[in-house]
Amino acid sequence: MFVACQQTPINMADTIYSGGDILTMRGDTPEYPEAMAIKDGKILFVGSQAEAMKLKSDSTVLVDLNQRTLLPGFIDPHSHLWISGLQSLAANLLPAPDGKGNSIPALIDATKEWAANNKKAIGKVGWIVGFGYDDAQLAEHRHPVADELDKISTEFPVLFIHQSTHLGVMNHKGLEMANITADTPNPVGGVIRRISGSQQPDGVLEEIAFFNAAYNFLKNFDPQANEAIAKAGLNNYAAYGFTTAQEGRATKSVAETWKTLSERDELFLDVAAYVDLEAEMEYMKTHGVSSTYSNHYRVAGVKLCLDGSPQGKTAWLTKPYKVPPAGESKDYRGYPAYEDENIVFALADTAFKYNWQLFAHTNGDAASDQFVRAVRHAANKYGNDDRRTVMIHAQTVREDQLDSMKVLGIIPSFFSMHTYYWGDWHRDETLGKERAYRISPAVSALNRGMIFTEHHDAPVATASSIMILHTAVNRTSRSGDIIGPDQRISPYIALKTLTEWSAYQYFEEDTKGTLEAGKLADLVILDKNPLKIPPEEIINIQVMETIKQGNTIFKR
Repeated sequence: MFVACQQTPINMADTIYSGGDILTMRGDTPEYPEAMAIKDGKILFVGSQAEAMKLKSDSTVLVDLNQRTLLPGFIDPHSHLWISGLQSLAANLLPAPDGKGNSIPALIDATKEWAANNKKAIGKVGWIVGFGYDDAQLAEHRHPVADELDKISTEFPVLFIHQSTHLGVMNHKGLEMANITADTPNPVGGVIRRISGSQQPDGVLEEIAFFNAAYNFLKNFDPQANEAIAKAGLNNYAAYGFTTAQEGRATKSVAETWKTLSERDELFLDVAAYVDLEAEMEYMKTHGVSSTYSNHYRVAGVKLCLDGSPQGKTAWLTKPYKVPPAGESKDYRGYPAYEDENIVFALADTAFKYNWQLFAHTNGDAASDQFVRAVRHAANKYGNDDRRTVMIHAQTVREDQLDSMKVLGIIPSFFSMHTYYWGDWHRDETLGKERAYRISPAVSALNRGMIFTEHHDAPVATASSIMILHTAVNRTSRSGDIIGPDQRISPYIALKTLTEWSAYQYFEEDTKGTLEAGKLADLVILDKNPLKIPPEEIINIQVMETIKQGNTIFKR
């Protein structure tokens, strides 16, 4: 006997959502339709409940939001997806509230406990690794040193990665494996810190010195380890409502890891890679960029890093740090990643020549000056029509720099989470009150009519969409100080930076960022509406479900 297969009619919905706030993120003011229907991973209809129900068939799933809030899935404007996975697998050295790393003994104890529970991984990789310590939050107000890391092990090399990821500490075994001795000079763009009164390294490494030494650890990862780390990152981001994630300075190895996972159809959210422009130039010339995803992966552009971190006092400023690092003069202003500006100009020129979207890390305003000069130089040679160049962090940009950025079409992607995590530190130690209160000047950009985004920069901070919203709206520090009251943005604009404006930054505004018919059914459900609660309560919002093209990839 023949039985006909029951199929949903072509114009009928797979799922209809209603019963809560549906926030489309279209336009300058909040828009709340009654219902939304999706089919085949795309939005079919947004509008009234009555019209939505006309799209219901016997197989349509009706979802009652139970007064929860449905939004476009969050789009990660900048972070480091793979290394955030590494952070989640290493010893947790983060200070409160994200960990217990508030003293050097606590760091040592946490790492010893992790080492005891991860003997197999240590045996395979050959290193003991802790991630996320922050000298600004340690009781000792200094970095741990090699002698202290020797208390964890003298048999294995030990690596502590600073929360900024721009500095790190190694025990003596690690220094030995990195061939760092009293006779080793500082590399260009980095510093090997020394024991006071001598040339002996104390274990603390800055910028290029740290990156070069850390390679001794990273080179031990085989493809299987790289993939396990990548998947840990995916799970982490999905739990915070992200349906698009960024690999913000990909090496060839990491880019190939994501490509392999995509070819095996093992990616469950979109991953956009921005490849290290200098280190992987030949890789980029061979592979290029793609405007579309293949099984949720694409190489979207390239990344430059022009300075360090303000909390680590390595960002390149035009005016001195309020309190310079130990051993530095009162005129200390950090330093550039490239002492020869011609190299930066040549790299920017190459990105423009090949039409690779260009991202550049600039924390200090001197680095921002350099990037503006480089973009202007490249634009004069190759044109500048709708390139959507992005200045990552842009934390200390001045008003005159924002004027130049608007003219050149440079999108700032701010890091307002600093106002909570390091706001007090910037006020008292790095920048002083005047500059600290202007860190990540979102309102200054908004007043110029500029589109901007807000990011978490994981693993520098946790990959929390909610902390992005909370800090951009409130700018409240750990001590309760409001770090720049006049730079606080509204909850609606904060949501724009993670949805519509992030989609624009990626050239993906036609498929993502707002809830409109024809766009991807990339969605997030929150337990509360950020627009309808007191701003100080945004921090308590929870992501209840993350949906990628109609499929649930996280559910609380």
